[in-house]
Amino acid sequence: MTRTRPTQERAVRTRELLLRAGAEVFDECGYAGAGVTKILERAGLTAGALYFHFKSKEGLAKAVMNAQSGTIEPLLASEGLQRLVDITLVWAQRLQVDPVLRAGVRLSVEQGSFGVQDATAYLNWRDIMTECLRRAESDGELLPDVDPGQVAEFVVGACTGVQLYAQLVSNRADLPQRTVAMWQLLLPGIAGADVVRRIDLDPERGRA
Repeated sequence: MTRTRPTQERAVRTRELLLRAGAEVFDECGYAGAGVTKILERAGLTAGALYFHFKSKEGLAKAVMNAQSGTIEPLLASEGLQRLVDITLVWAQRLQVDPVLRAGVRLSVEQGSFGVQDATAYLNWRDIMTECLRRAESDGELLPDVDPGQVAEFVVGACTGVQLYAQLVSNRADLPQRTVAMWQLLLPGIAGADVVRRIDLDPERGRA
């Protein structure tokens, strides 16, 4: 047992190093420009380690795409509708500084250019947001007849579009403010006026 645990811990650290290095290079160069050699140099590891953990560069790219929620959920403490809003506020801030999240978003949007069609990252966000909305529904925060799954899918699509627009016009510098504007338009359609008033839309929540 004492030998197995250090081996497992090394394997976890190796995987994290590869994921981080891959994300940094994908973020900087895109999929096509992210050579395996460049990723391995960044990680300080061998090709054997990459192929053991991810099988291929494409496998590493998919892992980066699907790591997005793990960069945000551990930072949250709220529940219900506020948690859903906070997911997007933290996301808007972290997209400016976190290479794993940045690369995951970039690869998810560009994946067709390297022959991949994997909706897992989007579906993960949909499921996470649906759970928040169901909690909001059970707490009486949503208007009657609001469908949590339908709203969740809309928010995923809206966030995708908002970040693409912000990337083009401001290199995402104003993404937190655009995310707040999105909620100012959306919240009155899904929650009562008293609930809308108590939802905190301060973009600085994303830094907390």
